[in-house]
Amino acid sequence: MRHQPVLLVIAHGSRDPRHAATVHALVRRVRSLRPGLRVETGFLDFNIPSVQGVLESLAAEGVREVVALPLLLTRAFHAKADIPAVLRDAPRRLRISRAEVLGPSPLLLSALERRLYEAGLTPADKSSTGVVLASAGSTDPEAIAVIADIAREWWHTGWCAVRPAFASASLPRTEDAVRELRELGCSTVAVAPYVLAPGFLPDRIARGAARADVLAEVLGPSPEVARVLLERYDTARTRMPAAVSA
Repeated sequence: MRHQPVLLVIAHGSRDPRHAATVHALVRRVRSLRPGLRVETGFLDFNIPSVQGVLESLAAEGVREVVALPLLLTRAFHAKADIPAVLRDAPRRLRISRAEVLGPSPLLLSALERRLYEAGLTPADKSSTGVVLASAGSTDPEAIAVIADIAREWWHTGWCAVRPAFASASLPRTEDAVRELRELGCSTVAVAPYVLAPGFLPDRIARGAARADVLAEVLGPSPEVARVLLERYDTARTRMPAAVSA
């Protein structure tokens, strides 16, 4: 029977120790949801092990099939440039299928709502609450458009209003979106960070949420995020390159 490909989760990495800790917690949840699946973690920068190091170790062990999954919410620079570049340098004996980024996904919207409810909101608050969908930000127009689309989709589920905001590279900032929702007349204003792990930009989002009523936690190791990882893995498995006969 053909073995399951190894799932390699590729995270950006950060000098902030909370980032790696959150990534590892998410990976542990993925393992708990699918016992028997080998899941490894590699970082592009700042943390170890590096992606290249993990790939070389897997090849040395005799692993042949890997699904490389970008731990990213949008297809921006890291997904389009950094990760393809590091995978091109992988040992030739590895057959690698690259999974899609995590977003957009209905499961991620569920995770965002989970975090808002954990922060004190209830479903009864939706119609009177304006939400700032606060992402890290990007110079990539595709990534910015995706965040705007997610905000529109989320608004149609019953919130008073949903506005996108960005911690860097793009406008508006979180504090500007909070002010806009106040002026719009929403009784409650909540900020939902559309980021996976704590770090420099999530901290900037939190500072921008100072005048909001509710600030949710980052998505982190929520079960919905873990399920998205497995969905992306399963889809990528079907596209595995064919084995070459010896």
